[in-house]
Amino acid sequence: MSQMTNRRLGRDGPAVSTLGFGCISVARSGEAAERQAIRTLKAALDAGFTFLNTADFYGSGQSELNVGRAIRGRRDEAFLSVKFGAQVAPNGRMIGLDGRPNSVKNFAAYSLKRLGVDVIDLYQPGRADPEVPYEETIGAIADLIQEGKVRYLGVSEVGADQIRRAHAVHPVTALEIEYSLASRFIEREILSVARELGIGIVAYRVLAEGMLAGTLPQGQPPQGAHFLAPRMHGENYARNMATAQALDAMAVRKGFTSAQLALAWVLSRGDDIIPLAGISRPERIAENLAALDVRFTQDELAELDRVFAPGAIVGGRYPDFAAKWAAS
Repeated sequence: MSQMTNRRLGRDGPAVSTLGFGCISVARSGEAAERQAIRTLKAALDAGFTFLNTADFYGSGQSELNVGRAIRGRRDEAFLSVKFGAQVAPNGRMIGLDGRPNSVKNFAAYSLKRLGVDVIDLYQPGRADPEVPYEETIGAIADLIQEGKVRYLGVSEVGADQIRRAHAVHPVTALEIEYSLASRFIEREILSVARELGIGIVAYRVLAEGMLAGTLPQGQPPQGAHFLAPRMHGENYARNMATAQALDAMAVRKGFTSAQLALAWVLSRGDDIIPLAGISRPERIAENLAALDVRFTQDELAELDRVFAPGAIVGGRYPDFAAKWAAS
């Protein structure tokens, strides 16, 4: 199995695993599901995954509970990145945000308890609450850092202006945001601002709902909430899957999977980027680690840059009800 490497999280942050573990994949309840989730997390720790990315709204706290059980006795091996603030209905649909300072501190108290730890390593609002000045939300995290409950400040799914506003309150260590061959909007301005300020990038949804995984059918997408984004509907889906075939063909030529190439492309964009891998069972760990072995030629990078140029993937990355809360 390939060996995990480390990268620094931001200019002044700690060294963490080059690949992060996206813990929405272990937000499962029920005795058997919880056992598998914990087994997967422990296997990831054994393989060198230190960056564990979760949220209090993943499975209504279930992800944090499973993470807490997995790291018991191994706290020093895990860097815990936690998001908060999303209000979620029982069906899992996001219905609002809460970035009020008192709420921030309340969310943190419950996350600390579910995780079974004394301090959260990286804490960030999952989205900016439009009803609360962003500086007030960030100020509450700064208070938690002062109190020793949080180590580093993160932000998530915000634009360049909000990044600067947050950084003016307290130095931001990391920005969690979508970034992949299928979603390159951060290259317009957000990425350069983050680099100017020494902020690391935590890239999520690097496979774009599976579009870049090489496993979805060409005709129509499978049914389910996972495919609510407009880019995964109707003509958009057909066009985008046709575009993704270029990645599939390159994967065959190189002897890797499309998913490994998609992950490796994000890694190739800079040493300040840590992509999140969603791993649901131990057997998938080696597949993700193999992405570290991918090397692109300049011609291959140029081909991917041309085929997946900004705008090549059509349709929004979030459905209308959630798009208003996402960066653009």
